[in-house]
Amino acid sequence: MYRHPAAAAVLLATALTLTLTGCSSDGDKPDAEAKAKPPAASSVPDPADATTAPPAAPSPDAKPTGPVLPDAKLTPATGTFKENEKTYLRGRVPEKTDPAAVLQTGQESCQRVARTAKRDKDAATASVIAGEIPNAKDAITLLCPDQKPVLAAAEKGFGDGTRKTPQAGTFRAINPSPACTWQAKGKDGAVLASGPEMGAKPGERITAKIPAGTAEFVSSACFAWVPA
Repeated sequence: MYRHPAAAAVLLATALTLTLTGCSSDGDKPDAEAKAKPPAASSVPDPADATTAPPAAPSPDAKPTGPVLPDAKLTPATGTFKENEKTYLRGRVPEKTDPAAVLQTGQESCQRVARTAKRDKDAATASVIAGEIPNAKDAITLLCPDQKPVLAAAEKGFGDGTRKTPQAGTFRAINPSPACTWQAKGKDGAVLASGPEMGAKPGERITAKIPAGTAEFVSSACFAWVPA
């Protein structure tokens, strides 16, 4: 069959267009264009940051380190403070802070000690030892002296961790966890005594006999210790 030259040209152009389109598909892109994108920046923290220890928490009995209100300005918006309240507030109220708010914090500490002691005196003692109650020593001494027996018991004890040159004697753990363990070490690091021997059981009374000459007493998960 005879084809018109113009029609043949159109067919040829169409075929070339289809061929070029197929060749330019994503699968046939040059290597430079087909390369994968570089991975995103890693979100893993710098090792130096990971090993940096967090700042130590301030002591619950610590007073402000910055400027504080002078005694002459330790006055409430209405009424007056009692002498024991003024003594408690002295050196404890940061500038631009309401003294009544600081006093309220001390009163709340007293209330917490009293509530806990009413239910469990050991638990109240342990909370004071562990520093869980802010300004417990000054609050009890000046604002709620009726709780001095709790403070006296706490001052004879000590908390978990490492205690240098501990007093020799027998101590009992208050509210220990089943993971509670302890060791008494000599000056050369040798273990003089340790426990519990078979591991602690829930609700079990745990005691530690610290021998004379102990240079370091180390405990973990025992919470607090008082004389047995």
